[in-house]
Amino acid sequence: MSSATATTAPPAGAPAGRVAPRREPRRGRVTGGLLTTLTWILSLGFFFPVLWMAMTAFKQESEASSSPPTWFFTPTLDQFRAVVGESGTYVANSAIATGVSTVLVLLLGIPAAYALSIRPVEKVSDVLFFFISTKMLPVVAVIVPIYVIAGQLKVLDNVWTLVVLYTAMNLPIAVWMMRSFFQEIPAEVLEAAAMDGAGLMKTLRSVLIPMVAPGIAATALICVIFAWNEFFFALNLTASQAATVPIFLVSTMTSEGLFLARLCAAALLASLPVILAGWIAQKQLVRGLSMGAIK
Repeated sequence: MSSATATTAPPAGAPAGRVAPRREPRRGRVTGGLLTTLTWILSLGFFFPVLWMAMTAFKQESEASSSPPTWFFTPTLDQFRAVVGESGTYVANSAIATGVSTVLVLLLGIPAAYALSIRPVEKVSDVLFFFISTKMLPVVAVIVPIYVIAGQLKVLDNVWTLVVLYTAMNLPIAVWMMRSFFQEIPAEVLEAAAMDGAGLMKTLRSVLIPMVAPGIAATALICVIFAWNEFFFALNLTASQAATVPIFLVSTMTSEGLFLARLCAAALLASLPVILAGWIAQKQLVRGLSMGAIK
């Protein structure tokens, strides 16, 4: 007994042997368009304060403080000239504190992440909890002991005090991030390195670090952002010799006269190093942050 198999005939005008493409429902296209429009509106809403800051930085103080706001004006660089002439010491202090602390975080965090992932120590969960628990205590709760200790050691208003504090501040986050990157390395790679006679340091230097370089770059950039923008320690532990860029931004606000345009110019210049660093390392940042997302 034979049975006929029913087939669906191709639509008129379609080439023989080819299946006509599935058309997206009109309702789905409308929904997608609305979501895209809403996304653009939200993105522009978040970006508008940055755009307003950039515009205000090129205004005169009278135009920056006018009400209603001045939309059409003649751009000027007067505010940038004033800021650049006064911010040299602050930028140097921020660069030293940020750069040295980031290097120390990587030097300490890479071996720690290796020990907690590839060659796990005993009670890894307790060690990880100890690392992250240091971030649970509010900074304001420890500023008085830190201030007293720094005063006893005669290291108040010293940029190297900020280096130590920024290293301690960023190290737990760096260890947690880099541990997830090291966990993505296949065990076969380590076995092959061991069969070739590579020791611990050679394996770490020649095999593991190149493989997790994007993750290390992402970690370093996050540490740079946190250290460059840190304000609380710098405000309470520095005065004039070791003050950083965030302190300079606050110093532009005075109770006498107008300061809005100058403040915007200083904030724009202070943001440029982090923006440029993120733009240069964007490929490594995206790849590094995506490591560990898929098992």
